[in-house]
Parts: sequence; C-alpha cells; structure tokens
Amino acid sequence: MLKLDNVHGFYGKSHVLHGVHFEVRPQEIVALLGRNGSGRSTTVKTIMGMVDGTGTILWRDQPIMGRKPFEIAHLGLGYVPENRDIFPKLTVHQNLLLGQKRGAKDARWGFDDMYRLFPRLKERQHTEAGVLSGGEQQMLTLCRTLMGDPELIMIDEPTEGLAPKIVELVAEYLRELKRRGLSVLLVEQKLTIALEVADRCLVMGHGQIVFEGTPAELRANAYIRKEWLEV
Repeated sequence: MLKLDNVHGFYGKSHVLHGVHFEVRPQEIVALLGRNGSGRSTTVKTIMGMVDGTGTILWRDQPIMGRKPFEIAHLGLGYVPENRDIFPKLTVHQNLLLGQKRGAKDARWGFDDMYRLFPRLKERQHTEAGVLSGGEQQMLTLCRTLMGDPELIMIDEPTEGLAPKIVELVAEYLRELKRRGLSVLLVEQKLTIALEVADRCLVMGHGQIVFEGTPAELRANAYIRKEWLEV
C-alpha cells in the first residue's frame, strides 16, 4: 500500500531523514519507534507533504512525493498529529462533521461508529471541544480523522500524557481499525502499547531505520532496545 524508498526529509537546510526505506501493507499495524529527535514525526509529515523531501513515496503504486497535503488526504491517507489540533470553539459533533470529505459516498465510518468506539464522546457531543480533557481531545482527533474514511491512518504519539485507562481505549481503537480493514502507521515512544498491537516494528535512529522485525524479535533484541529506545 504505502512504500518509501530512499526518502530524505528537510527543514530548510536541516537534513533530518537520511534514506528511509519501509512499507506498510494492507490491514497491517506498523509501529515506528525511536527516541525524540530520531525522525519519526518528520517521516510522517514527509509522507503527508508537510515537509520537503526527496526520494520515492508510493501510495498504491502512485507517486505522491511533492503533492499537497489535501491531495494526499483525498487519496486515502489520514493523519493524526501529535498536538491534536481540535477546533476548541466547536462542539464535539461539529468537529467530527468537519472530518467528513465533501461528496464522499458509502463511507465506512459514521457518527454512530465514533460514539460506539468512545461513548464518552457521545455523552459530550454538544460540548465545546476546548473544555474536553486531554484524553477526550485525543479521542476526538482520532475519530475526526476516521470520519474522512482513510484506508491508511498515520497516528503520531496518540498515548502521550494519557492515563493508563485511556491508553487501553486507544489500543482497542487501533485493533478495531485493523478489524475494519485499515492499515495503521503508529508513531510511539511507549514500547508496551506498540508491542501489544503492532504486526511489525520499525526503530529509527538519526533519521534512518535501524531495525525492522516483529514485536517478538524486538523483545528478543536487547541491543537494539538499549542502543536506540531506552533512556
């Protein structure tokens, strides 16, 4: 589905990604792991056309490098940013409504799905999003992206700062995406949730992929965990 080949990413003159290679297959959860500053978020932003890049990014065998973010989104890629970016003065329901693509037909996801996944959002559907807790805002951001009916969703640090109970809700959300046929590229620092839900794990260091394997292989590789993940 999604394939990166020799991808380099730049913030102005700052060269952040150095020849990134990987792919995400249909109905697969891939965890992209690494310390802060390793290039994980830059990788996702480069895929979405938000960061200047070179190399090849293919989505369903179609080159997307150089396209605008809204064009990439309309091809079927969803992006949940780390900073959530909800519309604080709009209600929960209105935020979800803004996630829908204009003219979309036969979408896989609707309001009922969102409220079933996160009943707390149903309870607060008429509440302004700006007064929600951090966990509720994260739920809202995840669901708003789903309302655009992506085929692959890229999620940047969804469990950052959340209580353990909410983290488990996010884990169940990711499992539900896979059950419903979506692919997921999950940027995470928490090994626990990544090893629990991912089919494959990628580890980044200094803007490159330094490990690729199953969760079991990562658990067994003490060197990689110590060298590139543990603080």
